[in-house]
Amino acid sequence: MVASVIGLWIMGPMQTRWLAGWKDSGTKPAIYHCVSRVVDRRLVFGPDERERFRTCMRMYEAFSGCRVLAYCVMSNHFHILLEVPPMPAGGLSDEEFARRLGALYGPGEVREVMEGVRDLRARGLENEAAAAMERHTYRMHDLSEFMKGLLVRFTMWFNRRHGREGTLWERRFKSVIVESGTAARTMAAYIDLNPVRAGMVGDPADYRWSSCGEAVGGGPRGSGRMAREGLVRALRSADGVGFEAKHWPEVAKDYRAIMGRALERKPGRSTGAESAGESGKSGESFGGEPESGELETERSLARMLTRRVRYFTDGAVIGSRAFVDAVFRESRERFGAKRKDGARKMRGAGAPAAGTLWSLRDLRKDVGDP
Repeated sequence: MVASVIGLWIMGPMQTRWLAGWKDSGTKPAIYHCVSRVVDRRLVFGPDERERFRTCMRMYEAFSGCRVLAYCVMSNHFHILLEVPPMPAGGLSDEEFARRLGALYGPGEVREVMEGVRDLRARGLENEAAAAMERHTYRMHDLSEFMKGLLVRFTMWFNRRHGREGTLWERRFKSVIVESGTAARTMAAYIDLNPVRAGMVGDPADYRWSSCGEAVGGGPRGSGRMAREGLVRALRSADGVGFEAKHWPEVAKDYRAIMGRALERKPGRSTGAESAGESGKSGESFGGEPESGELETERSLARMLTRRVRYFTDGAVIGSRAFVDAVFRESRERFGAKRKDGARKMRGAGAPAAGTLWSLRDLRKDVGDP
């Protein structure tokens, strides 16, 4: 196992996954961009399937304590920008534990588990009571367990609905560690622009199965609130802002600016479906030009978002040069003696980010696919 900054999760022969070694420390966010595709890349997700996938995602979010910062469910794949916070230092209270269980199980099952835990405690069997809770809590605050639970539950539903058997996903999901700040907000916008890149909509706010569409059209409560909290965190986590929907108005303005640069929009409303904003007024859309004095680096980052950037799915770690180099130093034994540093300049479709965002992997093929 590597040192403190990075962990390595062995998935199977020739398959590895980078994990943030600080994930249990609480010193900085452990954020991952996760992607999985349907076997043979078949276009099998219609509106009902996308809606059900989002429902499963929100269920596992509530159960696990992991938080979705941004997401997009497409016709044959999905993207999730996921923050995996550490388990609370003192563990979960009984009330929080029961609430988490209630996200996946019915009232009768939750009651049975809680009565069993309390009975063990009443008999002085504290270790046994803790073990009974651990049978559920081991799946919480964990990237692999979140993704496993989500994919398995959705596959079971999909197979029942379509009368099929077997795996739905072509391989184990991909994940990339994402630094908070510039990398996280760029990745969130990249995810929300998926349906625009695919030619499905002209404005990301018009695609309902995404964090952008849900945040704009979902209203101030329920799923709309969750989507807004996630995007607030994606854009403001480096400033110490949590999942606070009250910051949505200013974050939405910044997010619209990023989208406007990417789509080369002029100020004003874009065409598309009417959407409800925080105030309840319709027409909150993602257009607009950079404000005067905007840094050229921000424009460059935005310009690459309408193309496929393979580094964002295969780069292992994405962030500032210092961030990626820190990962490399703490896992030096994983690399050959000739490699002197970790950060690799992005090329091809990722070239506009060169000097701002860096990758741990130096990709040599298909880096410029549109």
